Amino acid sequence: MALTYFERLQVWVRRAFMGVLYAIFWLLSPRPTAGAPTKVPPVTNPLLKLSATQLAKKIRRRELSSVDVVQAYIDRIQEVNPLLNAMVKFRFSAALQEAAQVDRLIEEETEGGEEALAERLPLLGVPLSVKESFAVQGMPHAAGLVSRAKVLASVDAPVVTYLKRAGAIPMGVTNTPELCMWIESHNRLYGLTRNPYSLDRTAGGSSGGEGSLLGGGASVFGVGSDIGGSIRLPCYFNGIFGHKGTPHIVNNDGQHPLFSGRQEDYVSTGPMCRYAEDLLPMLKIMAGPNAHKLSLSEPVDLKKLRFFSVPHDGGSPYTSPVDKQLIQAQRKVVEHLEADLGVKVQELRLPELKYAAGIYLTLMGLPDKDGKAPKSMSEHMGEEGSPICPPLELVKWMLGRSSHTMAAIGNNAQSCTCNGCQLA
Repeated sequence: MALTYFERLQVWVRRAFMGVLYAIFWLLSPRPTAGAPTKVPPVTNPLLKLSATQLAKKIRRRELSSVDVVQAYIDRIQEVNPLLNAMVKFRFSAALQEAAQVDRLIEEETEGGEEALAERLPLLGVPLSVKESFAVQGMPHAAGLVSRAKVLASVDAPVVTYLKRAGAIPMGVTNTPELCMWIESHNRLYGLTRNPYSLDRTAGGSSGGEGSLLGGGASVFGVGSDIGGSIRLPCYFNGIFGHKGTPHIVNNDGQHPLFSGRQEDYVSTGPMCRYAEDLLPMLKIMAGPNAHKLSLSEPVDLKKLRFFSVPHDGGSPYTSPVDKQLIQAQRKVVEHLEADLGVKVQELRLPELKYAAGIYLTLMGLPDKDGKAPKSMSEHMGEEGSPICPPLELVKWMLGRSSHTMAAIGNNAQSCTCNGCQLA
């Protein structure tokens, strides 16, 4: 199904407008100071080059101490975080104390030895980072909102509880965009998170703090969430691995904002990590009592799977076109699968994909199965019972008086529920 003349005109106008807008933003963006670093320094400590799975095994076998591993990550965070602004609150002293307890536990372990520890505490002594929108006891829980600057989590989110029960040690919490609803991790509370490979580029969002920290070698695995790319984009931007799992498998409770309406069927909490081998064990632990629903322990014969490739989205006027380099990269993956596995990858042309962005935005505003409408982002951004007015907030932003980012204000321009806008 080819694009109509009107749709082609929409595409051209939008891309021309966005091109001008991007050029203006580029011209107004601050330039790196002469002589300033352009990327984070390389990883030199060999402890930082091991997966979480390998670290846990070596700690259980007493080949490494948890204290040494945690200290190595503290040193790396202190080295790169001033450049990245990825971790926004630390718990280093508590982490070192917990690591020392782990080392004592292993020294005193007499029942079952390493195998028993691996079964009971598969992540024992391994450091962990957590997206700030998830509750970590005693840590900030603001999701980038200035109005929540003093909010501290009183209990852990369920997913954090599961990981801590498996022996993981939280090191701190990482940056997000305001209310986790943008593709760049920037807010008025914590500031902007940068990409470890190029400090003048974005780390993505909304799990951008996690992506940046992991990509910078300052964490080995972490917790993210995803409703429209919030795990996938930061992983892609920062060269790491992540997985948006099946909704309702990993418990989403304990994060802010809590999604409502039909959104609950699309948001998913998932793992982010530097090494692909950590994805499966992490997901098993994070899923808790629901892990059995995914049959994660059953081996998969890749040669029995059907493979498809979709080179582009059909030419949507609302999304950027797929870059030629990405199309080439996809072709290389296809060639590798066909040569290595002997499978046939079928290319699909789905012109209806051009409507996907509009469908997604519509679904985000639908009520749940009980007819309850989702809470608007304007309501989340305001005080309880007093939503913000995006047009008024935009004026305040232009005057330098708003505590919200332009992205958050613009994102909610259609969701204002204040009396003035409802009467207009």
